[in-house]
Amino acid sequence: MNGGDIILNRIKADCDETIQTIRLDADQSYDAAMAEADKEAQARVKVIVEKNEQKIRQLKAASRSRCELEIRNALLKQRRSEIDKTVAQLLDYFLRLSDSNYFRALYRLAAQLQGKSGEVLLSQKDLQRLPADFETKLREAGLNASVSQKPANISGGFILKSGDVEENMDFRALINARRDEIEDLVNRALFEQ
Repeated sequence: MNGGDIILNRIKADCDETIQTIRLDADQSYDAAMAEADKEAQARVKVIVEKNEQKIRQLKAASRSRCELEIRNALLKQRRSEIDKTVAQLLDYFLRLSDSNYFRALYRLAAQLQGKSGEVLLSQKDLQRLPADFETKLREAGLNASVSQKPANISGGFILKSGDVEENMDFRALINARRDEIEDLVNRALFEQ
């Protein structure tokens, strides 16, 4: 081997060594970059998972809230329906009383207006079945009033007209005026838990 071959072999060995070092450095850099990328990817995955879990919790909470609201609204609607039925049945009860019991109820209403006077307006149906002693019984109850022959637009009960002032003793108006109390009674009876 001559001197040129030795130099060339030495250069080749140095190049191979440098290439090996570069390869080693490249592999280490690659491994470090991949480890860093994996670490960053894991962190991003964790953030994405946490955000999605939070969204899921929010969606579940919103869904639960909507369901509870719908249930509450359905219960309120059912309660309102039951109360409306009860009020209608109560009015129907008064309107279906026998004539004697019906007019006894009117005399009790008249007693609530004791000391007042005026003209009593009745429904067409009540005018047709009016007892002969109706005005006398009103006076006995403490209400000094005559019966108007003009029918009132009411289903039952009466209206006392005294000049420009009217006392509405119509069964429907009386029931509606006490509706809150009726609702409380119905709620307690039907829906206490």
